[in-house]
Amino acid sequence: MVDDRGRQEETWHVTGEARRGRGTRARMLACRLCGHRNRVLSGALDLPRCRDCHGPLPWLVDASDVDFAGVADAAALPVLVDLWAPVGPHGPRVIPVMEQVAGDLAGQVKVVKVNVEGAPRLSRRFSVQASPTLLVMEGGRLVACKCGPAPAYEILGWVEQVLPRAVAQLADPRNRG
Repeated sequence: MVDDRGRQEETWHVTGEARRGRGTRARMLACRLCGHRNRVLSGALDLPRCRDCHGPLPWLVDASDVDFAGVADAAALPVLVDLWAPVGPHGPRVIPVMEQVAGDLAGQVKVVKVNVEGAPRLSRRFSVQASPTLLVMEGGRLVACKCGPAPAYEILGWVEQVLPRAVAQLADPRNRG
């Protein structure tokens, strides 16, 4: 489902284990291909696919100091991390850009959003100096870093430049199971 701004309608559900700080959160997303609503877990290890048409779903999740290792470090796909802050001139404007990037890179990259105000350990780990700060990670290691706001097309070009082989291999229809 799409809202009046053209963004995908989403609903968050928290699993019982996540309420106790041990599990993952789930987001309900409508498939861009067929419209079927699907539950996507933040800490899932496999690429999320639509239950009806089996097309790739945008993998956009939130993470914190507590669950970053399970959500981003252990991801099977390359990860684009958005370290953002809700205050300041760019905070709220980055959200729809990252939603668009997640949709455009569905099946190729996992997009993880981290509110740095609630994640001081991650802020120190990645030496965050500006908001937003974008990171590309592969296999739990940092590949590239970019500071400051950017339009979706610029972020897409940067990710494809940083991860050309990974994105090209994942974009190949023969690799989409």
